[in-house]
Amino acid sequence: MTQAIRVEGVHKRFGDLHALKGVSFGIEQGEYFGLLGPNGAGKSTLINITAGLVRASQGQVSVMGHDVVGAFRPARQSLGVVPQEIVYDPFFSVRDILRIQAGYFGCGRDAWPWIDELLERLDLTSKCDASIRQLSGGMKRRVLIAQALVHRPPVVILDEPTAGVDVELRRTLWEFTRELHAAGHTIVLTTHYLEEAEALCERIAIMDHGELRALERTDDFLSRHPFRFLRLSIDGPGAVPDAIERLVCARDNDELELRLTRGQDSVADVLDGLRDAGFRVTDVHTREPSLEDIFVELTGDHDA
Repeated sequence: MTQAIRVEGVHKRFGDLHALKGVSFGIEQGEYFGLLGPNGAGKSTLINITAGLVRASQGQVSVMGHDVVGAFRPARQSLGVVPQEIVYDPFFSVRDILRIQAGYFGCGRDAWPWIDELLERLDLTSKCDASIRQLSGGMKRRVLIAQALVHRPPVVILDEPTAGVDVELRRTLWEFTRELHAAGHTIVLTTHYLEEAEALCERIAIMDHGELRALERTDDFLSRHPFRFLRLSIDGPGAVPDAIERLVCARDNDELELRLTRGQDSVADVLDGLRDAGFRVTDVHTREPSLEDIFVELTGDHDA
């Protein structure tokens, strides 16, 4: 089956900046796919190349089997992009903007019932006759999502769709994207909220400095991580023993978080060592590694 998006040996240079360095991977039809990386990793550049807004210096990108340069029209018809930036035309109502957008893709009046459905589903019906400049930031972002979907594209790219929105809207958007995914759409997500990617995405690619660092199923990412984490509240004298100090990865007053290597570091040995050194352990929590832990290990960056 033709892949939803295929990236083959893509390089992009902006003068002396080598933004993408031979990136290659594929996204299968019907996937919910996460594209993650620190700021400056090359994610937005790759999205812009996929959307036909930027030309690759070398390599090829295709959407639903259509080359984004050689077969731009069918490639663009197959793709809906929700951009990071809120960009809008202040002279039209919300409904008119969506109808104009549908016209760009040759949908015409046939798309109007679908537009009304999008307005209802994204809770925009009460604002449909308002100028978009009258809307809040969260409402404007909903309009961007509707614009990306008016032509019913099989592939949807969500580039930081929940940046700066409140919790209620974030939940609404994720419920809606789950429904789109269940209906057969391929969803590509970039996000700074790694817990969202962990909860939503079936596979995840991590980029850093223009290169692909890792690409795996989300479950495999989490299961292969060699660590687990132990958080302790302690009360006692001075510094903890050196053998335990080497395991400490975070500290907040009398609370320590330790990173234990599976099959090597024992929780019982840690507790015994602290007691032998005169410490009293008042609380204990363990947790499995999260996607954020793996992200930081691969990129050395806390900013996705």
